[in-house]
Amino acid sequence: MTSFAFRRDSGEFGCDAWRPLDRAVYRWVITHQGSAVLARTAAWASLADGQGDSALPLTAEGRHGMPPLTAPELEQLRAEPMVAHHGEGRRVPFVLDDAGRFYLHRNHANECRVAALLQVRRSDVEAAWVDEVDLDVLFGGDRSEAVQPQRLAVRNVVGRRLFVLTGGPGSGKTTTVLRMLAMLQKHSATPLAMAAAAPTGKAAQRLVEALRRGRQRLLDGEGAPLPAEWRAVIESLQDSDALTLHRLLGFDPQRNGFRRNAAHPLAEDVIVVDEASMVDLSMLRALLEAVRPEATLILVGDADQLTSVATGSVLMDLVGVFEREAGYDLVRLRHSFRAEQALVAVNEAVRAGDGARFAASCTAAGAQVLRRRIDDPAQLATQVRAWSERIANLEGLRPVLPDDADDAAARSLGLAALDVLAAQQLLCALREDTFGSLALNRIVERHLRRAWRHAEGTEWYPGRAVIVTRNDHAVRLFNGDVGLCLADAAGRLQVWFETVDANGDRSVRGIAPGALPPHEPAFAITIHKSQGSEYAHVAVVLPPDAESRILSRQLLYTGLSRARRTLELWSSDAALEAALARPADRSGGLADRLAAGRPHEPPEDRVHVPGPRSSEPAAIPVQGELAL
Repeated sequence: MTSFAFRRDSGEFGCDAWRPLDRAVYRWVITHQGSAVLARTAAWASLADGQGDSALPLTAEGRHGMPPLTAPELEQLRAEPMVAHHGEGRRVPFVLDDAGRFYLHRNHANECRVAALLQVRRSDVEAAWVDEVDLDVLFGGDRSEAVQPQRLAVRNVVGRRLFVLTGGPGSGKTTTVLRMLAMLQKHSATPLAMAAAAPTGKAAQRLVEALRRGRQRLLDGEGAPLPAEWRAVIESLQDSDALTLHRLLGFDPQRNGFRRNAAHPLAEDVIVVDEASMVDLSMLRALLEAVRPEATLILVGDADQLTSVATGSVLMDLVGVFEREAGYDLVRLRHSFRAEQALVAVNEAVRAGDGARFAASCTAAGAQVLRRRIDDPAQLATQVRAWSERIANLEGLRPVLPDDADDAAARSLGLAALDVLAAQQLLCALREDTFGSLALNRIVERHLRRAWRHAEGTEWYPGRAVIVTRNDHAVRLFNGDVGLCLADAAGRLQVWFETVDANGDRSVRGIAPGALPPHEPAFAITIHKSQGSEYAHVAVVLPPDAESRILSRQLLYTGLSRARRTLELWSSDAALEAALARPADRSGGLADRLAAGRPHEPPEDRVHVPGPRSSEPAAIPVQGELAL
């Protein structure tokens, strides 16, 4: 009798860290006549790409656990037909540059193209004179040291095709952007078409609402009455819609691409992109290609916040290079206009990764900063129950609304309840697992149902908070919008969301629970979801394992800096030390290419690989699941 046995390929399953996609890349290389060395390196490069790296450094030991290559293996890799060298121009799946960085083709093409387009924009500068009197008008005569960087940004943006504005929470980025737009319009002979966008719908909505409020304050004569000439300029500023970058560029899901590109560019003269730290490498390339050469692109964000969930750390790279060059196309706003300066000191200590300074600033902050040591799930559950009790007892969180949902009293009560909800927020480093937002929401909701006497398993009840997880333009709700379920006198439930009108005035509107786009509970959200938001009181939850890959200085900074008045940190000592000591380190060559000047233009985005049964190359598009 014949017996059969199946045996795993020792190479494909040689590393437990590889994901199924990484193993598929290994098989793809072997199938297309690549060596085992190339297949392993490509699989590691795929893993690195999944971790946000645009390139895999072969000269460094231990990147994501990859064993270092021996000298003969490195030479063999350089001789592979499917590996090109930077600037060589061969259209093959992988690239190895002079610095020993190994790329998937698409990442190398994106990186080189982004660097080239940025260099062109930086070199295209028109001479312009900005009068100090005009700056005084926009800043109400304020020439204090605190606003000097803002004045510098407004002065320097005129005549440039690229400008980067960075700074922490409360540093006045949006206020500065409004004045930059006004100054650009003042120096233009014709009305400028403007667009404001962000990576997420919620961030875009916040940007547009802040610009509307700021414009109205200027028109109302905040600081000093506007001269007639400037009033006309401010009134002429276009009121942009809240656009995600995908919507701005016209994403086409059928083609998995954008309708706006170099052949069909955007019509706007000025484009502002907020929360630019969340922009990944491929998105920045698409944006740069779609913006007309003569248009002005303004990138705004906090370079010390979390980077994109996809490939690259583009804002961090740009700011690092521009600051070293001390040019005129970057301004960093350092002064925080928040009243709670004790929290500013805490955030600065985290940004610097200084553990001793962090401990000292927390001590100096007194009751404004609470450290709660959480080492295991039992301690976490106890703390979450206490947090839930605090929410259950919040006054004004569950008002009974009048029967008429359009009644002014109903809107006023709904807006006040949303303010009560937004006064505190539980922020988690993780979404999944015991310490993740999903698990913590289950604990909070279970406690609230009992406290408010709702049956176990009741999905909707007055006081339930939800966060939208997908944009829905039909109902004008965006990923990140937070709503609060309330009942009227007849017991009818609606979920209320904040709105802002064209004059910057706040209001609310109610939507039936069944009409909501995809959503989840919002009593606890991830730190990633909180980017761009602020809360009076914040509790940040870190997983206790110091080896958790999620822990980083940028993650901790982003979470703690959401607090305006007071904050709590729930973590083990080891996790806190690990987060402070570990900067988010993404590997790539964008910063080097920007610093070195105009890079080689990459070949077109199609690669040639040897066919498995033929020596003739087979063209494949760089799209899809195994796009290299």
